[in-house]
Amino acid sequence: MSEVRWGVTLPLPGLGLHQHREIVEALPSLGYGDVWTGEGGGYDGLTALTAALAWSPGLRAGTGVLPAQTRGPGVLAQTAASMAELGQAEVLLGIGSSVPAHVTALNGRPHGRPYAHVRDLLRFLRRAFDGEHVIEAYETFSIDFKLRQRLPVRPKVIVGALRPGMLKLAFTEGDGAITNVLAAHEVPRIVEAAGPRTGGQELVVKIFVTPTEDAGHARAAGRAFLGWILNQPPYRAFHDWLGRGEALAASRAAWDAGDQRGAAEALPDSVVDELWVHGSPAECRAHIARYLHSGVTAVELHLTQTPELRAAPDTLPDVLSALRVPALVPPPTWNGRAGRAELPTEQG
Repeated sequence: MSEVRWGVTLPLPGLGLHQHREIVEALPSLGYGDVWTGEGGGYDGLTALTAALAWSPGLRAGTGVLPAQTRGPGVLAQTAASMAELGQAEVLLGIGSSVPAHVTALNGRPHGRPYAHVRDLLRFLRRAFDGEHVIEAYETFSIDFKLRQRLPVRPKVIVGALRPGMLKLAFTEGDGAITNVLAAHEVPRIVEAAGPRTGGQELVVKIFVTPTEDAGHARAAGRAFLGWILNQPPYRAFHDWLGRGEALAASRAAWDAGDQRGAAEALPDSVVDELWVHGSPAECRAHIARYLHSGVTAVELHLTQTPELRAAPDTLPDVLSALRVPALVPPPTWNGRAGRAELPTEQG
């Protein structure tokens, strides 16, 4: 297994965007070579990355993910090319179908035919980054486009993928995939569904982490997010495929009745604890290590606020350093029973 790359989601907890320069400049010394953003109802998925590349050129920047329907294809290609030039490093342009709440409610765009939108955008972007003058009538858009600048490093196009259809698309036509909201023992199923891969393709796993020993705080943070995301259509289908439908039945019933708070409260602790990493930094690191299946090329840690960080924000670099699994630690071995991992005995 080649060494896994480590990255963090921006913004980090407790910091406004304008306060990130010092920590971003320190990331390589803490063992993190990647910076990532998501995009939903908060910050956009590009501004923080652009700032990070200006502060610390050489970081690898990734979007995890941008909805395929909310920006023009040419604008996305231009943006990724500009970021590659600014950072003089690889850009991972993650695109995905997203959810109706982000595409339609926030942006007034139709969410229909999500697979076709992602497929067509993926095909266009790869051709554009190869320097081709793309004149094409795709199923979901038509375009006449050519990048004018020469790219120092060709961006990769990865797909936000949960189930076999998107995973196959990501690895047969793209540069890989990013996946999230799954338990550590479920990673092998993602790897198997993705199928064979070629050199340089990525499988990025995004992990939500609340590094606190206050389990009540951590589970409340987890429920606030999971109660929403697990009831979005793509994630319902994903967790049915993973076999978690029965455990989520009460949450789904509350959601369907219009009770969003009840949907969060109905999530069993066991589900929250599988999908939302929490505990002391050392306990979190041990949990994160279980995600390091041999098919994973990069880990994106999405940290959330904790009582400890709120009281002592200057400890954030120490927390980040403590969460990263040392490279000398071997990946978990897999015993073949539903992909359960056996942890290394020493976590460093």
